[in-house]
Amino acid sequence: MGNVKVTLVKSLIACLPNQKATAKSLGLNKIGDSIVCKNDKVLAGKIRVISHLVKVENA
Repeated sequence: MGNVKVTLVKSLIACLPNQKATAKSLGLNKIGDSIVCKNDKVLAGKIRVISHLVKVENA
């Protein structure tokens, strides 16, 4: 399972409340914020909710 780097590339302004909450739970508040996490099923589900807002790459 390696690590993945998740970067917020689009604004959260016009998003649904659950999408904003998902981004906040990942620690993504502003455009350009990045996190490196272990790739697991929980993270995959969160990324699926905000897939149109983030860029995901292997780390």
